[in-house]
This record gives sequence, C-alpha cells and structure tokens, in this order.
Amino acid sequence: MKKIALLAALGLAAASLAACSHKAQDEASEAANTTAADANATMGEAVNDVDAATDNALGAAETRMDATGNTLGNAADDIGNGISAAGNDIDTD
Repeated sequence: MKKIALLAALGLAAASLAACSHKAQDEASEAANTTAADANATMGEAVNDVDAATDNALGAAETRMDATGNTLGNAADDIGNGISAAGNDIDTD
C-alpha cells in the first residue's frame, strides 16, 4: 500500500513538472507511465500472493478434514468390531 501511495505521489510530482516545457511534459508522461506500470506489476504480484496463500490454506484445511474423516471412520470401525465381539461373547455364553 505504501508503494502505491509513493508511486502516486511521484506521478503527481512528475505531472507538476510537466508545466515547465515540452521536454518536461514528455519526461513527466514517461514517469507517469512507468509509475502506472510499476503499480500494476505490484498489484499483480499482490494478487498472486493472495491466491497462493488462499490455495495453501484451503489445501491444509482439506488435508485436516480428510484426516479427521479417516479418524472418525476408524473409530466407527473399532466400535462396530467391539459390538460384534460383544455379541459373539453373548452368543457363546
């Protein structure tokens, strides 16, 4: 965010110098274009960083949910096996 504000300030400073001469106007225009390109590149990088962080977070959450589902499935199997064993013990008594 600070970079964007700095780039905007530089663009305004360049624009104020543009009133001096035609050459200064050309230089100011080039500076403004460079500033805009830098701001766009910075924003693009920020979007990519946010996308990557989101993908990592969702991937980690999915892994945790899968592990939890597996644990619950194993616990249910253990309970079912225990009930079956108890039923078998009752039948043999």
